[in-house]
Amino acid sequence: MTSKFKSVVGALIAGATFATTLIATPMTASAQQATPQGWFKVCDKQGDSDVCSVRNIIAANTGQLITAVALVTVSGKVNRKFMQVSVPPARLIPRAC
Repeated sequence: MTSKFKSVVGALIAGATFATTLIATPMTASAQQATPQGWFKVCDKQGDSDVCSVRNIIAANTGQLITAVALVTVSGKVNRKFMQVSVPPARLIPRAC
């Protein structure tokens, strides 16, 4: 594999991990406080690339994810921008009364 491909795969894995963690993990009261709400920025170094994402997380009072949006910028050997939107599967949304 080329280093360019590895960097892109690393960025995609980071984004997928972010989304999977938010959707799959039931939140306790302490986890709800630790999860930021609204817009925030996260940057990380992965290999030769810098990966920054501006994220917006909206969760219900129960802690269930409603929507998460990430605007991701990969810069370095690979320059790439993409957007990721995460919503829970329909089976997790309670039926309206």
